Amino acid sequence: MSPTRTAKAVSTAALRKSVIDALEELKAKDIREIDVRGKTSIADLLVIASGTSARHVKSIADEVVKFAKKAGVMPLGVEGEQEAEWVLVDLGDVIVHVMLPRIREFYGLERLWTVGDREQELGAASAG
Repeated sequence: MSPTRTAKAVSTAALRKSVIDALEELKAKDIREIDVRGKTSIADLLVIASGTSARHVKSIADEVVKFAKKAGVMPLGVEGEQEAEWVLVDLGDVIVHVMLPRIREFYGLERLWTVGDREQELGAASAG
C-alpha cells in the first residue's frame, strides 16, 4: 500500500471521528454511516443524521464544521443553511447530511446508497 493511500485512510478515519464527535456533542438523532467507496468517486463515507428542528439542524451542521476545522479539514462547501431543513457539509472524503426527519424520510438517502447491498450479502452467503 502506498504511503499516500495509508495517509488518506488515516485522515478519513480521523475526520470520521471528528464528525461523529460533533454529531454526538449536539445530540443528533439516528446517526448513520454509509461506506460509498466503490459506488462513487465523490467521497468515501456519507454520514446522515437528523435534527429535531431547523435550528437544531443548523446548529449540528455548524458544530460539524467547527470540529472538522479543529481536525485540520476545511469544508469544501456547506449547502442548505438558509432553510436548514437539509444541510450538507462537504468535507471531501466525508460528506455529512443533517436533515429534519420528514425530509430524511422523503428523500431516503439510506435506501438510495445501500440498494443492492442486501442482495450482494445474500448472494455471497448462498454461494459459500
